[in-house]
Amino acid sequence: VTCVEVVEAYVERIREVNPLINAVVKDRFEEALQEARQVDKLLSESPGNDYLEEKFPLLGVPITIKEAFSVHGMPNTSGLVNRRNVIATSDATVVSRLKQAGAIPLGVTNCSELCMWYESSNRVYGRTNNPYDLQRIVGGSSGGEGGVLAAACSVIGVGSDIGGSIRMPAFFNGVFGHKPTTGVVPNDGQFPNARGVRTSFLCTGPMCRYAEDLEPMLRVMAGPGVNKLKLNEKVSLEKIKFHCMDHDGGSIFVSPVDKEILQAQKKVVEHLEGKLGVQVRHVAIHKMKYSFQIWSAMMSSKDSDGQEAQLFTDLLADHGKPVWPLWELMKWLMGMSSHTLPAIALGLTEKLMKLNPGGNAKLVSMGKSLQEEMEALLGPDGVLLYPSHPIIAPRHHSPICMPFNFAYTAIFNVLGLPVTQCPLGLSSEGLPLGIQLVAASYNDHLTLAVARYLEQAFGGWILPGKV
Repeated sequence: VTCVEVVEAYVERIREVNPLINAVVKDRFEEALQEARQVDKLLSESPGNDYLEEKFPLLGVPITIKEAFSVHGMPNTSGLVNRRNVIATSDATVVSRLKQAGAIPLGVTNCSELCMWYESSNRVYGRTNNPYDLQRIVGGSSGGEGGVLAAACSVIGVGSDIGGSIRMPAFFNGVFGHKPTTGVVPNDGQFPNARGVRTSFLCTGPMCRYAEDLEPMLRVMAGPGVNKLKLNEKVSLEKIKFHCMDHDGGSIFVSPVDKEILQAQKKVVEHLEGKLGVQVRHVAIHKMKYSFQIWSAMMSSKDSDGQEAQLFTDLLADHGKPVWPLWELMKWLMGMSSHTLPAIALGLTEKLMKLNPGGNAKLVSMGKSLQEEMEALLGPDGVLLYPSHPIIAPRHHSPICMPFNFAYTAIFNVLGLPVTQCPLGLSSEGLPLGIQLVAASYNDHLTLAVARYLEQAFGGWILPGKV
């Protein structure tokens, strides 16, 4: 098939399903088709494809990109009403690298307001719906990306993750997502970008329907930084030391883990032990019970130079007047605020966090100690199996009742560990199940290899409506 035919097929698919899911918030179909014609011309004029394959590893592949990333000529609002007229005049570093590798962006996808909530809904573009059940969330903040991939509207996509923003949408939408080891893939060109201590927690990474696409995409996105990862090392699954933890130990802030998620994890353990002959060791890491508190304290801590973390309320005020969370809450109750309730609530929480500096210091210290414990546990050859989220894709608006459930993903951002989110079939209600695969720093190759194996064993991505 020609590249034009491929791009046309995906454009047609987006036009067919996007009115239902509202995942693509701005398309560039005309430009994409023009770029596809150039690819076909290049292929017809090239004497051999080996050179092209090396120079353009993603030649002609249709992609979508989270709207928080700059894509030349596309909006870059991050769901903030004050930024609704902002159009990107350049490409984010990862977008530029993917384009240079030959990929063709079809458009940009929805996110939560300022990328700090796990439901992708905002006052600029509205709400994105889960392709498996339109009454359910797609997750956030890379939720549009999760939904667009699950609905087969794109081949691969770009997400970012500071508390699970790649992995939660990948889990809720039954696709693959990878949060790389911290500091390998550049974060430049996204809004909001991390400052101060948060630069160590924010990760940009690949999302896709097929596990085998994670690695080539990660290679391109990481650029020269890919040398820090061991992607050329052959992985022997039988030699991996597998660890399993069923839940966080029972935090009072977080929901208990759903039975079907636990059953799916148990099946993975049984499969690994039965087919690979490995022993999966059950572990109980006590500090994981305080995941939300550790993440929260570390996110608001000072960096090594003493620089304060940027206030969320300052980000909300971008291109506008200062934002007072209590006043915004009053306005919201009267239907007059231009902000979403989760964003206002986060602004209020931030104010409260500042009232307890002593408690925060203890939690930061606990986080550093947990990081050492995890690195020692996993070592050069360990992989931890851990739930992606305590519940399966929730209904719209319900996350506001359990706002800290993202702790299951967030803890690994502050620990800096690589994590691959892997789908594990569907629940009794036809909603995606999944698991997080965690390794020690720079051992991304281990989790990617296990994800490829589990895809074969459990079927990977399932087209919505197929079952």
